[in-house]
Amino acid sequence: MAELIKIYEENPNPKEIARVVKVLRKGGLIIYPTDTVYGLGCDITNSRALERIARIKGVKLAKANWSFICADLSNLSDYVRQIETSTFKVLKRALPGPYTFILPGNNNLPKDFKKKKTVGIRVPDNAIAKALVEALGNPIVSTSIRDEDDLLEYTTDPELIFEKWENLVDVVIDGGYGDNVASTIIDLSGDEPIVVREGKGSLDIL
Repeated sequence: MAELIKIYEENPNPKEIARVVKVLRKGGLIIYPTDTVYGLGCDITNSRALERIARIKGVKLAKANWSFICADLSNLSDYVRQIETSTFKVLKRALPGPYTFILPGNNNLPKDFKKKKTVGIRVPDNAIAKALVEALGNPIVSTSIRDEDDLLEYTTDPELIFEKWENLVDVVIDGGYGDNVASTIIDLSGDEPIVVREGKGSLDIL
């Protein structure tokens, strides 16, 4: 049974952040707010937690395309191959913000992602997400929580999210109403940027 923890984005309470990080370190799954839709996440280094998310999403872990949520661009080089100056300029313009960038992965990827040629990187403009990643000390692997409802693709009310997910995850963070528009996904792994999905982030950054 999950815990519902209220955290305010204007000033995330360090004690509550530490509580959630403790759950992440033990292999727990959390649902948390970003600058777009609510995300389902776990510690990038915990294989058991990654397997749990794969089961929930009905995908094989090796084939899963999830985002790495980072606090800023400084730990990009941990997982991404040397990138061109022009690519870095795009990232600097866009982040933090509602974008997922697909970039060429390097040899330091955690073992569950070793076979991946590319990774999706997110630096959300959300103080709760940032505080979680900073306190954890490494990225959170994340995937959007989609809805079966035909009208609303993403649930925005944390209490409804809690009702639906309380038996599947360990913590649901109530960070206020979420957005129902997902991030813009841009593939920067090739010679030219490719827009994979236009979402909340404007394409003016390219």
